[in-house]
Amino acid sequence: MTSSIENSKARYAQVGGGPDSFIGSVHRMAARLDNRCELVAGCFSSDQARSLRTGAELGLDLKRTFGSYNQLLAAEAQRPQHERAEFINIVTPNHLHAPVAKAAIEFGFDVLCDKPLCHSAAEAAELSSQLASANSFYGKVAPLFGVTYNYSGYPMVREARHRVHSGSIGTVRHITVEYSQGWLAQQIETEQQKQASWRVDPERAGAGGALGDIGTHAAHLAEFVGGSKIARVLADLGTSFSSRVLDDNASVLLRFESGCRGLVCATQVAVGRENGLRLRVFGETGSLEWFQEEPNTLIVDALDRPRKIMRTGGPGLSQDAAAATRLPLGHPEGFIEAFANVFTDFADTVILRRQDLSATPQWTPSLEDGARGMRFIEAAVASSAAGQTWIDA
Repeated sequence: MTSSIENSKARYAQVGGGPDSFIGSVHRMAARLDNRCELVAGCFSSDQARSLRTGAELGLDLKRTFGSYNQLLAAEAQRPQHERAEFINIVTPNHLHAPVAKAAIEFGFDVLCDKPLCHSAAEAAELSSQLASANSFYGKVAPLFGVTYNYSGYPMVREARHRVHSGSIGTVRHITVEYSQGWLAQQIETEQQKQASWRVDPERAGAGGALGDIGTHAAHLAEFVGGSKIARVLADLGTSFSSRVLDDNASVLLRFESGCRGLVCATQVAVGRENGLRLRVFGETGSLEWFQEEPNTLIVDALDRPRKIMRTGGPGLSQDAAAATRLPLGHPEGFIEAFANVFTDFADTVILRRQDLSATPQWTPSLEDGARGMRFIEAAVASSAAGQTWIDA
């Protein structure tokens, strides 16, 4: 990393993330951690008063705080290049991701969007087409576009990916990703609980419930570590309450382009489970296991050898894992640090592009990663509705 990058910050504006927003504050914490990003503007709510209140709490110039994302984009685009927001961070409910992203791309802003990418696979295709023909502020090159599949930022997830891609466990035969939560085990959406209310509403969440909220994380993790794209799915989706339209309990068999098979289990009605994301990768000569609630540990097994317990910051790790690690061995690194790795990679690329238009993010999941997530959701929904049949993803 050059000194010019180290002494610079990527300026950004946030859309969404107002009062009571969990993910908005997470994105802001991640952006601040490595001192690589500066929040300069925002539209934190469509309610102008609520947006202004959030802007004031964050210490923003209230002249750069808006109740309309279109007003925000138009105003920032008119500012001098050295002070305007360079990328737009989208943390709204799912149904607003695509409209905000489309408008941002049209103006030439780079975009870092929360997952899932948008509301439908058709919207994802439209975004991809628009991005391919768009120009950034810096010239005739498409704006950057990243999607915050943040679990790809954990050091030991990157270590697992390195071991798979280097062939240390042989050809991958099977990948299982389980993501179990219990927060929707009761109908808290009937109590006007904000996070639950929009996540069970197909108008705002899209075609997938647990599938879209956490299943897309699981599917991306399987592809990111396993090194092959999901080609076909066979899904069984269910709801635990008759009034719920979207799934809260999903099991999806996977077939990858490589011939590997797999399974994604995503449930939000598992009583007692917190954020139980667990990855298992089984190869010809070894296997890997990682659990998000114990993120500093990677279990490595090999034929006829003792089990290895690899630890974040410890000996024997790849440069991929070391570069994503901030603290010495034994100092826990977790959710915000992993999220920050995604932000920092994206921000560093934004800064580099001021001089080098060929720069692209090394680690940040792309728009195409997000689009595959949308195709995964819709293929799984179609498979389940058709009576659990194989569907191309």
